[in-house]
Amino acid sequence: MNDDNRAAEIAEVLRRRAETMAVGDRLPGVRQLSREFAASAATVSAALARLAALGLLRAEPGRGTFVAGRRSSPDPDYSWQSPALGRARVDPRRAGRLGAHGGAEDIQLSWGYTAAELQPAEALRAQASRAARGARAWSMVPVAGLPDLRRVLAADYGAEPGDVLVVPGGQQALVFVLRTLADPGDTVITESPTYPGMVLAAQAAGLALAAVPADLDGIRPDLLADVLERTRARVVYLQPGCANPTGAVLSAERRARVLALAAEHGAFVVEDDWARHLGLDGPPPPPLLTEDPHGHVLAIATLTKVVAPGLRIAAVVARGPAGERLRTARIAEDMCVPALLQETALGLLTSPAWPRHLKLLRSRLAERRDAMVGHLHAHGAQLRLTHSPRGGIHLWVRLPESIDTGGLAVAAQAAGVLVGDGAHFFVDEPPAPYVRLSYSAASEPQIAEGVRRLAGLVAERSASFP
Repeated sequence: MNDDNRAAEIAEVLRRRAETMAVGDRLPGVRQLSREFAASAATVSAALARLAALGLLRAEPGRGTFVAGRRSSPDPDYSWQSPALGRARVDPRRAGRLGAHGGAEDIQLSWGYTAAELQPAEALRAQASRAARGARAWSMVPVAGLPDLRRVLAADYGAEPGDVLVVPGGQQALVFVLRTLADPGDTVITESPTYPGMVLAAQAAGLALAAVPADLDGIRPDLLADVLERTRARVVYLQPGCANPTGAVLSAERRARVLALAAEHGAFVVEDDWARHLGLDGPPPPPLLTEDPHGHVLAIATLTKVVAPGLRIAAVVARGPAGERLRTARIAEDMCVPALLQETALGLLTSPAWPRHLKLLRSRLAERRDAMVGHLHAHGAQLRLTHSPRGGIHLWVRLPESIDTGGLAVAAQAAGVLVGDGAHFFVDEPPAPYVRLSYSAASEPQIAEGVRRLAGLVAERSASFP
C-alpha cells in the first residue's frame, strides 16, 4: 500500500472517531497517532491535513489538532437577491433538460454524445500521457491556440491557420461568437426547430430570438428574407450539414440563396458544423464557409461530439475584421484552452488511430440508427419517424396530437428512459408534438427497450384523451 492510500485509510478512521467527539476536543498528537497506526509521522500528518481541508479538524500550531465545528448562525435570508439579480435570461427548464445526464440505470435516448464504448479511449489515454510528459503540457500557449492544431483544424475549411481560433467546446464557441458579434438587445435569427443550446447561448448574451421555419431541405429562404428585412438582424444561426434535431441538410439551391441574402443584408451566418465527421451514408456536404469568399460565414467545428464529452476542444473559423475581433476578445475569456487538452487533440488528429476511429464510429452509429428506425417503424401508430437522416446522432419523432411532450418526458424519465422534449427545440410554440431520440449513447438492446417503453407511455396517454 502506498503512502497516499495509507493516509486515506488513517483519515477515514480519524473521521469516524471525530464524529463521536465534541467540538473543541483535542486529538492525540502526531507521535502518538504514528505509534497507534504504525505509520510515519508524514503519513499521519497527511491524513490530518485531509480532514482539516474538509473542515472536520482545526490545527492550532503549538497547541494541537482539535475537532472543528460550524458556528451557529441564523437561517440565511437570500430574499434580497431576487430583486438585485433582475429577470433571469436563461430558461431554467430548457437548461435543466439539456444538461440532464440521468443515472446508470436509465436508458439514455437524449444524450448528445457518444457512449463510452464508442469513444477512442485507448488512443486518448496514449495521447494524453504523451502530452503530459511534453515540455508544453503546463505552460501558457497562444490565445488563439497551438499553431499546429489550428493548421489541422483549418484543413477541413480550406482556411488559413490564422483564421482559426481554438475554444473550449462547441457550446462555449457558440456563446462566445454570439456575444462578440451582437450587442445585448440585438436580434439573432435561427432556423426552427433548432439546437436548444443555441437558444440558451442567445439568452445568456441578452439577445432576442427570431425563428424561421425549416423543413428537410433546411431553412426556408423566402421566410428568412422576410425576417431579415423586418428585424434588421446581423446574425443568422444555421446547421447546414445535419441539423439537430431533424437531421435536415440544407439543399444546394438554398445554400446559394442563404449566401445571397447574407450579402444583401450585410449579415453574418454562424455555421454550426457539429456533425462534420458524422456522415453515416456518405460524407456531408462541404462547409458553407467554403462557398463564401467574403467572410459572411463563420464556422464552428467541434471534436467533443465525435471523440468524448471531456475533450472540450472546438474551433471558430472566421475571416476579416470579424475574425480579428473574435481573436482579440478571446483574451477576456480564459486566456487560452489548456495546453494539455490541445496537445492531446493534436496528437489524436495526426495519429493513425484517428481515421480508424472515425470509420468504426460511423459504422456502429449507422447500426444503432438503423436499429432505432426499425423499432420506431414497429410502433408507427405512437411514434412516427419524420425521416431517417443521413448522418448525425438524432431522430425527430412525431407524436399523436393529444400528447403533452413535457409531461411525456417526465413520465418517460420516471420509467427509466430519457428523451428530448420536442418543445425545447422551438423558439416559439411548437406546431406539433415531437420528441428527439438519440441513438449514440445507448446499446441496441437498450434502444429496443427504450422505444418499447416510450411507445407504451404514448399509447396510454392517447387512450386516455377524451
